[in-house]
Amino acid sequence: MKKLLIASAIALATLSVQAQEKITFAMEPSYAPFETTNEKGEIIGFDVDVANALCAELKATCEFKANSFDSLIAGLKFKKFDAVISGMDITEARAKQVAFTNPYFDSTASFLAVKGKATPETAKTVGVQNGSTFQQYLVKNGKQYTLKPYATLQTAVLDLKSGRIDMLFGDTPVLAEWLKTDSELDYVGEKVTDKEFFGNGLGIAVNKSNTELLNKLNGALATIKSNGKYQEVYNKWFAK
Repeated sequence: MKKLLIASAIALATLSVQAQEKITFAMEPSYAPFETTNEKGEIIGFDVDVANALCAELKATCEFKANSFDSLIAGLKFKKFDAVISGMDITEARAKQVAFTNPYFDSTASFLAVKGKATPETAKTVGVQNGSTFQQYLVKNGKQYTLKPYATLQTAVLDLKSGRIDMLFGDTPVLAEWLKTDSELDYVGEKVTDKEFFGNGLGIAVNKSNTELLNKLNGALATIKSNGKYQEVYNKWFAK
């Protein structure tokens, strides 16, 4: 009888593990501190830790996939992954294609330049990440600039320092990460908030048909914000 009970317990435990939900998150891992890769090639960052906290709350396992930023929404629509958490601003245009959770991070944009080289008034060429809301904002509101799109911010920063572009426009906390280690660069002009393109906060995107996952993520997000886990993750990546 004891052997039967032990065998049954093992079988139930095995089924529980096998039945555990897996949530595959896609992201563009060159966007520190939200997501980047470490020396082992592992994807790490604020978004990764938030996703892991949500999975822990949902008793699910997280899996992370690297994708170019401008292919994230298309991949989600074709169900290549379950969700996108990649420093993605909640916008009306994107919300027509995918569903967003409640915001998990407030967002603003800033200009970055080599110290003493340019200002928003004198700059002619501006680098921006391709497919981002920052690019869309400048297409509409920065007609005085020649825009140069980049697949990654790393490449844009290299061009900024070499003089190929005058300024870089992007997510304020991401640009702040560069300023921690690069004394040549600094913010220029004022922070920018525009509800049409950014300023509604960052959200986790899911396929519009997956309302079950959307509701689960919203519930887990509310929980980790109330129990202090979200604040722990925030302090790890953003506290001075």
